[in-house]
Amino acid sequence: MGIRLYREYRLKFYLNARHYIIINGQKGEVHPHTWEFTLNIRYGRSSFVEFTTFEKGISDYMGRFQNRIMNEIQPFDAILPTLENMTDYFANEFHRIIGGMGGILVQVEASETPTRSYILTIPEEEALTGGTSGAKEDVLSDVIDEVLNSIV
Repeated sequence: MGIRLYREYRLKFYLNARHYIIINGQKGEVHPHTWEFTLNIRYGRSSFVEFTTFEKGISDYMGRFQNRIMNEIQPFDAILPTLENMTDYFANEFHRIIGGMGGILVQVEASETPTRSYILTIPEEEALTGGTSGAKEDVLSDVIDEVLNSIV
């Protein structure tokens, strides 16, 4: 019996920006971060996509936040730009962008320091709703191939 195989890409993106946090009604100082976002993107085993396709889409999107104060940009002018809130918001945007390119976003890991990470894992049924029909068909085709191979 064979194992199910998918192609999965892991890409890292960096956001250099500043923010402040409000704790107990007190506004903290504006301070810089280099946030790291690691995206795991699944693709059908029989498919091929260049890394640059995903890199360009995500980099173009993240460009509007680079070197800015996050608290001054929508939606973070209304949502406190903590690591968790930013990752939750960006994960939805990444999911949409990657799905439009035929990929399936399965995990987002965000870090504000080398020792602190926040990880979102997207359940398979949710992940599949973001991909184009071609990507879903490739993944389903790969699963069917593996099942048939295990029977034979």
